[in-house]
Amino acid sequence: MRFIEAVRLAVQTIRTQKLKSAFSIIGVFIGVMFLIAVVSVVQGMNRYMTDKFAGTLLGVNTFRLRQFPDVQIGNVTDSMWRSWMRRPRVTYDDAQAVMRGLTVPVLTAWESSTRTALFAGRRSVKDVQVTAATDLYFEIRSLTIEDGRGFTTQEVQAGLPVLVLGHELADKLFDGQEPIGREVKVYDIPYRVIGVVEKQGNLFGLSLDKFAVAPATAPLKRYVNAPRIIDALAVKASSISEMREAMQEAEAVMRSRRHLRPRDENNFAMETADEVLDFWGKISKILFVALPGLVAISLVVGGIVIMNIMLMAVAERTREIGIRKALGARRRDILRQFLVEATTLATVGASAGVALGIGLAALVAATTPLPAAVAAWSIVVGVLLGAGVGIVAGVYPASRAARLDPIAALRQET
Repeated sequence: MRFIEAVRLAVQTIRTQKLKSAFSIIGVFIGVMFLIAVVSVVQGMNRYMTDKFAGTLLGVNTFRLRQFPDVQIGNVTDSMWRSWMRRPRVTYDDAQAVMRGLTVPVLTAWESSTRTALFAGRRSVKDVQVTAATDLYFEIRSLTIEDGRGFTTQEVQAGLPVLVLGHELADKLFDGQEPIGREVKVYDIPYRVIGVVEKQGNLFGLSLDKFAVAPATAPLKRYVNAPRIIDALAVKASSISEMREAMQEAEAVMRSRRHLRPRDENNFAMETADEVLDFWGKISKILFVALPGLVAISLVVGGIVIMNIMLMAVAERTREIGIRKALGARRRDILRQFLVEATTLATVGASAGVALGIGLAALVAATTPLPAAVAAWSIVVGVLLGAGVGIVAGVYPASRAARLDPIAALRQET
């Protein structure tokens, strides 16, 4: 019997015995669906953490000199938090000394942030992140000015009350009207809007476009920090190796300024995206290690169900097998027929699981903050796993059918 003919007969059997076929493929269906959905979410999270979280919040090839890490990874105990709070704050003088001590070509910017309400006429937006920064802040953060411009070095030196808004904030304050040149009040101080940043989107459901940035020396400075204190010095290099070199130089400068002995721990933080990505990498590895075991349970159950259904099929079609053998069908023809039927059942179940898994991943991405990116390799693996389960589960029933004696088979149902 030709392979195509065996597949045709298998599909015909599935169509005529819909309920039995549905119960046969349910285990494979669930296993493959779970595989596609989970891999899609994990892959999406990998891309999300690398491009969006690390790239947008912390910056590419960027480190920040801070009093303590802004993004806390792992279990931060009360004693650890108290020790962080006892550390000296980062000052203007610290930032200036580090900038002078760096021999690597880098971009640097000071920044300090707070959260407050902004007012434009009768409109107001609460809980806005307001940052006082130097002019290279936008380049370090890879923020593109969509409308207007960013502030200049001269405006920072003069402490002019100018403001750059996030896209969502500009829409809420001015309701689609041109914001450039308009007035916004921060802590009752009027600022002139000179730029709007290109839309950034969301991060885990939180808007990245609800912020405002003013020059570090503008009147806002007295509300974000104590005099001559900053939250962070951001340093961006052109490559990872140069960033590492700059970090070593910055660390040496800060340890010298704070008179730390060789055995003393740093009383400041050098924060990069690596810690966040390493932490997420460990989680994703655990998920990928646990995933095969969970999928295997469903596939084993599915294989057992398919084997039982095929054994029932052999029992029900004993006379048919006898007639085929009497008409000249060989053992391998019978073997191929039932093996292809079991494989087709499992492959149909796997294909349905792939389709629903993709749909489930899309639903998760559309209705939750979790991203999802379907990996092509997971689709191939899902279909191959289904086919493999069908082959393994169908071997015993197919060999049992092939070994039937044609005379005994014909006599059994006579």
